[in-house]
Amino acid sequence: MEFLFGQAAGQGQQTGSNPLVSLLPLVVIFVIFYFLLIMPQQRKQKQHQKLMNSLQKGDRVITSSGIYGVVANVKDHVISVVIADGVKVDFDKGHISGKIEAQKAEPTK
Repeated sequence: MEFLFGQAAGQGQQTGSNPLVSLLPLVVIFVIFYFLLIMPQQRKQKQHQKLMNSLQKGDRVITSSGIYGVVANVKDHVISVVIADGVKVDFDKGHISGKIEAQKAEPTK
Protein backbone atom coordinates (compact mmCIF):
# COMPACT_ATOMS: atom_id res chain seq x y z
CA MET A 1 0.00 0.00 0.00
CA GLU A 2 2.99 2.24 0.34
CA PHE A 3 3.13 2.78 -3.40
CA LEU A 4 -0.39 4.28 -3.34
CA PHE A 5 0.17 6.82 -0.61
CA GLY A 6 3.85 7.50 -1.16
CA GLN A 7 6.61 7.55 1.35
CA ALA A 8 5.14 10.48 3.28
CA ALA A 9 2.28 8.36 4.62
CA GLY A 10 4.67 5.61 5.60
CA GLN A 11 6.83 8.02 7.57
CA GLY A 12 3.91 9.63 9.40
CA GLN A 13 4.26 12.98 7.62
CA GLN A 14 1.17 14.76 6.41
CA THR A 15 1.23 16.65 3.18
CA GLY A 16 -1.15 19.53 2.49
CA SER A 17 -3.47 18.96 -0.43
CA ASN A 18 -4.84 21.81 -2.47
CA PRO A 19 -8.67 21.77 -2.19
CA LEU A 20 -8.97 22.95 -5.79
CA VAL A 21 -7.25 19.79 -7.00
CA SER A 22 -9.85 17.66 -5.23
CA LEU A 23 -12.70 19.66 -6.81
CA LEU A 24 -11.21 19.56 -10.30
CA PRO A 25 -12.83 16.22 -11.31
CA LEU A 26 -16.26 17.52 -10.29
CA VAL A 27 -15.77 20.69 -12.29
CA VAL A 28 -14.66 18.70 -15.33
CA ILE A 29 -17.70 16.41 -15.05
CA PHE A 30 -20.03 19.41 -14.79
CA VAL A 31 -18.48 21.02 -17.88
CA ILE A 32 -18.87 17.76 -19.83
CA PHE A 33 -22.53 17.45 -18.77
CA TYR A 34 -23.14 21.07 -19.73
CA PHE A 35 -21.80 20.63 -23.26
CA LEU A 36 -23.35 17.20 -23.83
CA LEU A 37 -26.75 17.56 -22.14
CA ILE A 38 -27.72 21.05 -21.03
CA MET A 39 -26.62 23.15 -24.00
CA PRO A 40 -28.26 20.95 -26.70
CA GLN A 41 -31.50 20.85 -24.68
CA GLN A 42 -31.56 24.65 -24.41
CA ARG A 43 -30.94 24.94 -28.16
CA LYS A 44 -33.80 22.52 -28.84
CA GLN A 45 -36.14 24.51 -26.56
CA LYS A 46 -35.27 27.75 -28.38
CA GLN A 47 -35.97 26.13 -31.76
CA HIS A 48 -39.32 24.79 -30.50
CA GLN A 49 -40.27 28.21 -29.11
CA LYS A 50 -39.36 29.80 -32.45
CA LEU A 51 -41.58 27.23 -34.20
CA MET A 52 -44.49 27.99 -31.84
CA ASN A 53 -44.19 31.72 -32.48
CA SER A 54 -44.05 31.27 -36.27
CA LEU A 55 -47.19 29.13 -36.63
CA GLN A 56 -49.84 30.70 -38.85
CA LYS A 57 -53.18 29.77 -40.29
CA GLY A 58 -52.75 27.32 -43.16
CA ASP A 59 -49.49 25.71 -41.96
CA ARG A 60 -49.29 21.92 -42.11
CA VAL A 61 -48.19 20.55 -38.73
CA ILE A 62 -47.65 17.29 -36.88
CA THR A 63 -48.54 16.91 -33.23
CA SER A 64 -46.57 15.08 -30.58
CA SER A 65 -49.10 12.24 -30.83
CA GLY A 66 -48.47 11.86 -34.58
CA ILE A 67 -51.59 13.56 -35.94
CA TYR A 68 -51.11 15.52 -39.17
CA GLY A 69 -53.28 18.52 -39.88
CA VAL A 70 -53.62 22.10 -41.06
CA VAL A 71 -53.69 25.03 -38.64
CA ALA A 72 -57.12 26.69 -38.70
CA ASN A 73 -56.75 29.16 -35.84
CA VAL A 74 -53.93 30.31 -33.54
CA LYS A 75 -54.64 31.76 -30.10
CA ASP A 76 -52.35 32.40 -27.13
CA HIS A 77 -51.84 28.80 -25.99
CA VAL A 78 -54.36 26.92 -28.13
CA ILE A 79 -54.13 25.97 -31.80
CA SER A 80 -57.10 24.65 -33.76
CA VAL A 81 -56.03 21.99 -36.26
CA VAL A 82 -58.18 20.55 -39.04
CA ILE A 83 -57.34 16.85 -39.25
CA ALA A 84 -60.09 15.77 -41.69
CA ASP A 85 -63.00 17.33 -43.55
CA GLY A 86 -65.15 18.99 -40.91
CA VAL A 87 -63.03 17.73 -38.00
CA LYS A 88 -61.32 20.49 -36.03
CA VAL A 89 -59.34 19.67 -32.90
CA ASP A 90 -57.84 22.10 -30.37
CA PHE A 91 -54.28 21.43 -29.19
CA ASP A 92 -52.03 23.11 -26.69
CA LYS A 93 -49.27 24.95 -28.55
CA GLY A 94 -46.61 22.90 -26.79
CA HIS A 95 -47.88 19.68 -28.34
CA ILE A 96 -47.14 20.74 -31.90
CA SER A 97 -43.89 18.96 -32.63
CA GLY A 98 -43.14 20.28 -36.08
CA LYS A 99 -44.15 22.09 -39.22
CA ILE A 100 -44.43 20.08 -42.43
CA GLU A 101 -42.88 21.89 -45.38
CA ALA A 102 -44.60 21.63 -48.74
CA GLN A 103 -42.75 19.09 -50.84
CA LYS A 104 -42.43 19.52 -54.57
CA ALA A 105 -43.71 16.60 -56.58
CA GLU A 106 -40.86 15.02 -58.50
CA PRO A 107 -41.65 13.36 -61.82
CA THR A 108 -41.35 9.60 -61.71
CA LYS A 109 -39.18 7.87 -64.27
